[in-house]
Amino acid sequence: MTGTDLDTSTSSTANPALRVLVVDDQPLLRHSLTLLIDAAPGISVVGQAGTGRDAVALSRDLAPDVVLMDIRMPGGDGIEATRSITADPDQARTRVLVLSMFELDEYVHAALRAGASGFLLKDAHPDQLVDAIRRTHAGESLLAPSILTRVVEHFLHGPGAAPARGLDGLTERETEVLALVARGLSNAEIAAALTISVKTVKTHIGNLLAKLAARDRAQLVIAAYDSGLVTPP
Repeated sequence: MTGTDLDTSTSSTANPALRVLVVDDQPLLRHSLTLLIDAAPGISVVGQAGTGRDAVALSRDLAPDVVLMDIRMPGGDGIEATRSITADPDQARTRVLVLSMFELDEYVHAALRAGASGFLLKDAHPDQLVDAIRRTHAGESLLAPSILTRVVEHFLHGPGAAPARGLDGLTERETEVLALVARGLSNAEIAAALTISVKTVKTHIGNLLAKLAARDRAQLVIAAYDSGLVTPP
């Protein structure tokens, strides 16, 4: 495929728990990201793509756990590629983490509407990138702190904003968990804050997704702000 560079090297970790597809139109950046990610324990880059079309095809063929997706690319941009991947029922377990040098609102909102589980800026520290990949794989949708407030503002007060939803069907504990999710805490941090197990946190989040008809954790964040449970900083 044009713009595609499959990584056929052997990972240092046998049967890695987390498989990543790197998508970016710049070969040097793809290579650098691959080296960085492969160096992290328990993670392996299983393929690379340089266009949106190749990203969709490789994601279908390789079934990665996480697609690290650039936005502005030739041959189909990252937004359309994200939409195609997340709309495919055969790739329901694949999550998309958008990595962009732009924090323009239009890109963030479009990525989330397309089904991305997180949005990180390219100036993030390498450790933050690896952590973001792990959290995305774990279902912990992630937004760079610098853009979270604007995203919430857009969804609550922008054109076509959804009517405020209530939280009457939630238990007291579920409401507490939702508030901490909205503040960006990880499952482990929520467990520590509430003195419960991570497994219990995951159960509560599963219940929240079902009760609030939310696709992912990012939508739970919006629901928490939308209901007034938490307010933008």
